[in-house]
Parts: sequence; C-alpha cells; structure tokens
Amino acid sequence: MVVDQLSDAEVDRIFHALADSTRRDILALSVDGGYSVSALAERYPMSFAAVQKHVAVLEGAGLVTKERRGRERIVRTDVDTVQRARALLDGIEELWRQRVGRIDDLLATEKRTTGGQR
Repeated sequence: MVVDQLSDAEVDRIFHALADSTRRDILALSVDGGYSVSALAERYPMSFAAVQKHVAVLEGAGLVTKERRGRERIVRTDVDTVQRARALLDGIEELWRQRVGRIDDLLATEKRTTGGQR
C-alpha cells in the first residue's frame, strides 16, 4: 500500500496543505500550465504575501513546484504527489470496504445459523 511510500510527516504535510480551500484552488489552477505567483495573487482577496505563504505550504508538502521564468515564479501542480495522496485515500477506502464486507458476511452467517431470529 502507498502508506509505506510516505512517511507520517509527509502525509501530515500533504493533508494539512489540502485542508485549506485557497490552497486546493491554487493546486487546481496550477495543473494546466501553471500560474505565476503574481497572477495567483490577483485572483484572491488577500495580500501577495498571503498567497506566497499558501504556495510555500503547498510546495513544502510537495504538491506544487515553482519554476523561475524570467522575473516570475511559475507554480505547477506536482501530479505525482497528488496521485500518491489519492492512492493513500484509495487504500484507506479499500480497508473500510473490506471491513464492511466482513461485517456483512458475519451478519449473513448469523442469520443463517439463527434462522433469522434473535
């Protein structure tokens, strides 16, 4: 399972970064070619410094990279890290589906052995 590929600290940083709606929006915007930090700052009702901090949190979690293009820093989503986070969630979902399946099996077995009576 992917959990083995991510340390607890990495998982914590990823989900901390994803816990904020502005950061999720920046992540989504940066998938298709990316935006400069300046262009991102124009999209939000907050200071340039605040947007820079959001980008820094995403970058610290490995969810985005910044590439220098002239005087600008272009923010791009790191799709590999997003896929790793998704795989982690898929693994957790699979564990829960297995547990629910086992509960269903237990209930069906109990119903057969008791004849549906309690």
